[in-house]
Amino acid sequence: MHSFFKNNIFSISLGTALSKLTGFLRQTLIAPLFGLGMAYDAYNYAYIVPSFLIIIIGGINGPLHNAIVAVLTPLEVNKARQILQNISLKVTLLFFIIGLLIFLNPELIINIVGPNLDQETKLIAAKQLKILSPCIPLSAFNGLSFGALNSKNKFFISSISPIIVSIVTIIFIAIYWFFNLKNQIFNNLFYLELLSIATLVGTFIQTIIQIYETYKIGLIKFSINFSRSFSEETRIFNLIIPASLSSGLGQINVFVDMFFASSFKGAGAALSYGNFLIQAPLGILSNALILPLLPKFSELKNKKNNQKINTILIMSIEYCLLATLLITGFFISFNDLLVDLLFQRGAFNIQSAIIVKSILIAYALGLPAYLFRDLLVRTYYAFEKTSLPFNLSIYGIGLNFFCDWMLIGAPIKNSGNLFPFNFGVVGLVLSSGIVNSIICIILSIKLKKFIKPLPHVFLLRKTFLLLIASIFSIIISHSIVNFYAHNLNLFIKIFMLSVGSTIYISLYFLLTKLLKVNKLELKFLGKFFK
Repeated sequence: MHSFFKNNIFSISLGTALSKLTGFLRQTLIAPLFGLGMAYDAYNYAYIVPSFLIIIIGGINGPLHNAIVAVLTPLEVNKARQILQNISLKVTLLFFIIGLLIFLNPELIINIVGPNLDQETKLIAAKQLKILSPCIPLSAFNGLSFGALNSKNKFFISSISPIIVSIVTIIFIAIYWFFNLKNQIFNNLFYLELLSIATLVGTFIQTIIQIYETYKIGLIKFSINFSRSFSEETRIFNLIIPASLSSGLGQINVFVDMFFASSFKGAGAALSYGNFLIQAPLGILSNALILPLLPKFSELKNKKNNQKINTILIMSIEYCLLATLLITGFFISFNDLLVDLLFQRGAFNIQSAIIVKSILIAYALGLPAYLFRDLLVRTYYAFEKTSLPFNLSIYGIGLNFFCDWMLIGAPIKNSGNLFPFNFGVVGLVLSSGIVNSIICIILSIKLKKFIKPLPHVFLLRKTFLLLIASIFSIIISHSIVNFYAHNLNLFIKIFMLSVGSTIYISLYFLLTKLLKVNKLELKFLGKFFK
């Protein structure tokens, strides 16, 4: 059981970490160039539609990916290849049509998503959406190839694949800076569409790499084959449709958030910076903990070994709680230093930093519920039990809309405030955390219908003790860093962040060991904690 995690977590974590580090570099270049300005705000509204479809279909751990893994894992290569090629043709064609419709109607979509944006921002967003529309069929195919590779325990390529878009964006920014010095006319034309063009080029290159890697393991042949495997294909679509609807309904919350955010200038960009910082460690954790579980659960389900599934699930939850509370505390302690060091320069001014810092804390508070929900939903997918996640997604939309309306200060004409506190844009993030927490509770309780019930009392006790460790570590490390880190130069701030992080992580690890809620072993500390 431990070997299962050890064998897969390293390669997945390495690949994801490389992708996130490259993403950090990309974002640190975007911030001084765009700040919370119109071009980046427009890009975030333009990208929301392709991103929506990418997440529910083409993304790692998305329904298409999960369905392919569940069906292809037990099959031999020739059979798996036949099914993959048939499904690829149908799905890619469907999403080509969707991409074409978006290409022809970008203004309509932007008006729906961001009705309160100013007219200039809407026009820029519509142009960027038109450029991004080919990403939709490309990402559908990427979702298929991710699933195909993961079904054969090939995790590294899929986890490192997003690095391509980041590298291309960095190159495009470098081109912009070069021509900015040489040709002002080119600079003005290129600036507004830079990010959308880079995203499209990066996605295309990503698709080429995925095709090659899938071909290498024998799941793609460049030949026409009209054979059919109706039972397996039907099973895939039976999994995809309700799961896609469920994920899609969940992603509608993003549309709801952006709808409310359009009332605030630069809010789309601000949310993007905060979300990026939280998604970096979240992506590593999600891919490391959840990505290997789906094929493993599918394998154990076919063997009717529910006991082992339950054991692995509980272990995954424990690791999830341990890691997410560590990261939540880290962002609460060091959000000032992180935002200043990474973003605050050029177009990203002090006012931008203040807004993003508040958003980052709100995202951090919702992190444990987000990952826990993802873990539970994937467990339901592995057992092909999609109805409850689907129903909860429907209820979640209504609850999220209501919470957004309350916490943001109800920016709807003649509505007034429903809540004594007006959190502004931060309220959108807090709302998501509340909704995810409620859904987590329901999913964990209902899990007992098809596997052994979770030990809720045990997990609650463990969560409480982890919270104590995290809070104490936050108080100590935050006090030390804040005492020294005001009005310091760049290098001293980097040094203080390094020192503070070391103190925080060490304290957290020590306290969780002393409280006996940490099963992780560090070799060089093993003699102290055996």
